[in-house]
Amino acid sequence: MSTHPAPDSAAPAPRPRRWSTRALVTLTVVTAVLTFLAAALLVSIFQRKQEAQTPYFRSVEVTEATIDPKTWGANWPHQYHSYLRTVDYQRTRYGGSDAVPEQLLVKDPWLKTLFSGYAFSLDYREARGHAHMLLDQEHTERVLKRPQPGACLHCHASVLPVYRHVGDGDVMEGFMKVNAMPYTEARNLKDEHGDLLVQHPLSCIDCHDPETMQLRITRPGFLNGIKALKAHQGVEDYDVNRDATRQEMRTFVCAQCHVEYYFKGEQKTLTYPWANGIKVEEIEKYYEEDGHIDFTHGVTGAPVLKAQHPEFELWSQGIHARSGVSCADCHMPYVRVGAMKVSDHHVRSPLLNIARACQTCHRISEEELLNRAHNIQDKTRALIDRAATAYTEMVDAIAAAKTAGAEEPQLKEAWDLQRRAQWRLDFIYAENSKGFHASQETARILAEAIDFARQGELAALTVRAKPEAPPEPPPAEPVQGVTPAEKAPPGPKDEP
Repeated sequence: MSTHPAPDSAAPAPRPRRWSTRALVTLTVVTAVLTFLAAALLVSIFQRKQEAQTPYFRSVEVTEATIDPKTWGANWPHQYHSYLRTVDYQRTRYGGSDAVPEQLLVKDPWLKTLFSGYAFSLDYREARGHAHMLLDQEHTERVLKRPQPGACLHCHASVLPVYRHVGDGDVMEGFMKVNAMPYTEARNLKDEHGDLLVQHPLSCIDCHDPETMQLRITRPGFLNGIKALKAHQGVEDYDVNRDATRQEMRTFVCAQCHVEYYFKGEQKTLTYPWANGIKVEEIEKYYEEDGHIDFTHGVTGAPVLKAQHPEFELWSQGIHARSGVSCADCHMPYVRVGAMKVSDHHVRSPLLNIARACQTCHRISEEELLNRAHNIQDKTRALIDRAATAYTEMVDAIAAAKTAGAEEPQLKEAWDLQRRAQWRLDFIYAENSKGFHASQETARILAEAIDFARQGELAALTVRAKPEAPPEPPPAEPVQGVTPAEKAPPGPKDEP
């Protein structure tokens, strides 16, 4: 007989599990939420695709006659609103846009020796943002106290209306005529309705085709200059608006103004001296062949040159240019607005915008990137100071030789060396990156400036006569009152 108990046939079978009302409600709500989120995601993706296909909507028509950037802003608000921020007051270690721009003649007194006899010995201030560039030009003592040509407007204003008006529709013809006018006359030209033709420091029309919004070159100085440079490089009949790539244009639109230039001949034709190339010695050779001098030095009597702001020329010798990086990549980096990729028109130093300007390519910390930039700029500044010391001691030696009786034939070698030293020192000081655009090229140029200055000093000491009594200090052309800070250009009262 089995000892195991018989199964309890009377035990109830297990009942099927039932969902509670609360669980069913929760499941329903979660399903609905997930369905809503999935639908919202699909709608968002669809909208973003539509945005990407239509990056802007024209609510107003713009043409070649639309100069006011505010009108363009109705169609391209993201670009316009960032452009308005060029009025912002921001600083880096070696420059920036201040409400009252710093007087460099006070900061670096040796500049008064460098520019003795020239308008820059009256007023020379730090550069400010694009919104200030016409205002600052109108207020500088260089324009108020010394006659300047209408050619100055080429890079400080939106000038297409002026050129078209004066040239009867021909921009290049108008460019030639405006160049030769006195600055005040050109600045105050009016159209047939009595409205000023120059009203804006910079406008969308200067860099963009109003029909297609494609980048383009409008400044005659650059059109002529890049054609001469390309011819020197073996490219004949170069048309920048036809032949340049889009990435090249993202540099060329900036190089319309951020360059070295001079006023050629009696007509003061604004010219970019690139027919021999754009290195410092190639431009110097051009000026020697052309016979151009900017001024006669007020202390030594040497015929010398004045560099302007050769950012494009120096950048072209640097690692970023060789790597295919454009000006806009660093100074106007892209930013996402919805599905659109928009170029930031708040043009400023990359050091104020490292995350988007630098870290797109350089995967290292902001602190390290800033330290690298400062390392270059600090060393450049130290070389500038040493070059300035060598230059001023050369000027003193030449002046002493003149006082002791040395005349022009004896001083020619020292003058030539002064010209070469001055050109190189000024080339780097006037360039706004403080060496960052091309650090090795910058160091080379400043090393040559120091070398030529010391050679010039030695040449002056060699020719110096031996008077019976120590000579009196040479008479120097006086500096005509450096403009004090309180008389600096004010910030703009109205939006640009």
